[in-house]
Amino acid sequence: MKTTNKLAAEFLGTFWLVFGGCGSAVLAAAFPQLGIGFIGVSIAFGLTVLSMAYAVGHISGGHFNPAVTIGLWMGGRFRGKEVLSYVIAQLVGAVAGAGVLYLIVSNQKDFESIGGFAANGYGEHSPGGYNMIAALVIEIVLTFFFLIVILGATHSNAAKGFGGLAIGLALTLIHLISIPVTNTSVNPARSTSQALFAGGWAWDQLWLFWVAPIVGAVLAGLVYKMMAPDTPSKK
Repeated sequence: MKTTNKLAAEFLGTFWLVFGGCGSAVLAAAFPQLGIGFIGVSIAFGLTVLSMAYAVGHISGGHFNPAVTIGLWMGGRFRGKEVLSYVIAQLVGAVAGAGVLYLIVSNQKDFESIGGFAANGYGEHSPGGYNMIAALVIEIVLTFFFLIVILGATHSNAAKGFGGLAIGLALTLIHLISIPVTNTSVNPARSTSQALFAGGWAWDQLWLFWVAPIVGAVLAGLVYKMMAPDTPSKK
């Protein structure tokens, strides 16, 4: 598969994740009387990954997340020379998705501010008031287990055709657990795109939502590689 095709797939997948997941949080979570709430947002994030895993996963591997790319590399499933290009494509896709979402939100009647824009945060910017330590721990732990699921579901010995389903359901569960703590990141591209538009505090706290997911992903890659070695991806 051509590199340009892979990067286009990563762009589209990450765009859809941000637009669909963060869009559900911004547009529908607290919509008067019919809001979908935390459960609806959690399902929406899971559905974005599930749908794009089957739509373009066969082209790029369906990462849509810098932490996933790094974790797969550490686990021996992805070539190091492609990591940077994948991360760039994911960031561009995420920012594009957030940009379209901003365009919609800013054209609502009586628009004044985008507010938090589903940005990730801790302390006073955590939905449940959780501090930095809590945010670090939960983002590391959840990203670790997200990568364990991904590495397991895509292993050469795993049942074929069900990887996308397992990964999408895992992301749904992750959001059900952690939206009250950090608004759920486990994805530096998703965090960056929202912080770019929310600015201020979101930009100041963005470092945590790069460091924690990458640490969790690296640990998962190393652990799973020891538990169940697999051949590097040929895609």
